[in-house]
Amino acid sequence: MAEAVISAVIGEMVSRAISIVIGRSTGQESTNVKLRRIRYMLIKIGSLVEEAKGRQITNHGTLEWLSELINGMYQGRYFLDISKDGLPDRVDVDDNKDRPHPFLLSSFSPVKRLRISAHSIKTLFSHDDNIILEINDILANLQSLSVGITEFVMIVESCPPILKPLRTNLYVDCEMFGRHVEREQVIYFLLHKGNPSERKLDVLPIIGNIGVGKTTLVQHVCDDVRVCNHFSLIFLSDSFSLTVMDNCDTRIVLNCKYSTGNLGNLNEPLQTFKHKLINKRFLMVFDSVDSDKKQMLQVLLSNLKSCKPGSKIIVTSTHNHTASIGTVQPIKLKNLPCEKFWFYFKALAFPDADFEENCPRMAAIGMGIAKKLNGSFFGAKIIGALLKVHPNIQFWTEALRSSIWDLPVLGSSLPYISDFTNYFLSRQVSMCHVNMHTSKTYFENRALSTLHDVCIQSPPDGKKKLLHDKGNCLNLHVLLCKSVFPFHCVYYVAHCHGRGMMDGCGLSELFHC
Repeated sequence: MAEAVISAVIGEMVSRAISIVIGRSTGQESTNVKLRRIRYMLIKIGSLVEEAKGRQITNHGTLEWLSELINGMYQGRYFLDISKDGLPDRVDVDDNKDRPHPFLLSSFSPVKRLRISAHSIKTLFSHDDNIILEINDILANLQSLSVGITEFVMIVESCPPILKPLRTNLYVDCEMFGRHVEREQVIYFLLHKGNPSERKLDVLPIIGNIGVGKTTLVQHVCDDVRVCNHFSLIFLSDSFSLTVMDNCDTRIVLNCKYSTGNLGNLNEPLQTFKHKLINKRFLMVFDSVDSDKKQMLQVLLSNLKSCKPGSKIIVTSTHNHTASIGTVQPIKLKNLPCEKFWFYFKALAFPDADFEENCPRMAAIGMGIAKKLNGSFFGAKIIGALLKVHPNIQFWTEALRSSIWDLPVLGSSLPYISDFTNYFLSRQVSMCHVNMHTSKTYFENRALSTLHDVCIQSPPDGKKKLLHDKGNCLNLHVLLCKSVFPFHCVYYVAHCHGRGMMDGCGLSELFHC
């Protein structure tokens, strides 16, 4: 009797499900039409964004408009990347478990079969409803962005082109990604003449967490041809000091990371330093200003007020209180949103342009890893390089499910890089410390390995083994990642000890050793 009732209920549910499918099949064509419209609108908006990036836009409102177009473009592309993988290929990032196929019914008791059937059908159609809602939201957002697009085109066309063409290829080392609008805002501040009657030294604070890209932004701004032509002297410093001497003079010591023009000695009395700047329109950048440096910087700025009009100061800091130094509103950098960061991560981790189409399952896992990184550029460089040389689903799945994601995402760059890479070292390799080097001179007489070399189970054919067969201890210098700036490169090198052969280190050991 019970089985007859259960069978009748199942039959009724199946009939309703079929009716729902038939009823919704009429709307399938409209959904496909909407997806085609989204793709078409993204192409148009993307073309307009690229055109705008090649123009010198100085109007703040127009830059905000461009920012909205860029964000909408990435949101749309991100949605298409998600939707094209299909439900069976999805990965649940929150619990790191594969999402079950909705029609996998149990072969056990009828009661359990009923429970699973009801849950599966509910999951399927609730998911379908969510997809339709997302499609409508994305389409509505793109349509709202397209309102007044003709006026935006006219404004962009009236802006002069940027003389130096912008690089848009993510595979170019020295490329800044995702900060175009902020870059133009900084450049506008630098080129803006202000009121000639107000003889003041303008100061722009740039504030954000460690690793968010403040130094990268500033260096790309200083490398811009418009900025180089505007200032007779550009100076970047990451450390400085002011010392009161016995004769009551103040001596300034500046550590120069980059400069144009001729400043000469940077360890001299403050009055001499001021005299060198008196007839020059200069740009000075003080990087990584903390609370102690803030007080010294305020003293220095008070002594430079009589400089040539048009001179500017940029201050970067992780502390919000540094904003009080500024004479204009600070620019606050945040982590890239997930939609933007995904495209940065793909450029680093995917072996080729067709990888996403040929390996949708691994692309879905990669999307899960990108979400776990939460905008960390250092993390993307390190794990992206490993994923690119290990394009297999087992390695990528182990990476997604490892305990590495318990680490804080940003924090101080060196400790983060050290902790992050420790998860990928072979059991025969122990890390001592990580150093930053700005010159290749340090590596000239040393064999420099990569993180891939000390993680894999065995070296590829024809590659020299790193460790001696007899178990002798070796000193290893491992390049973890590098930051490529317009003026110099920063190499993050781990100093490690290795012992014995690296045979038998499986993937699970590799990620949890």
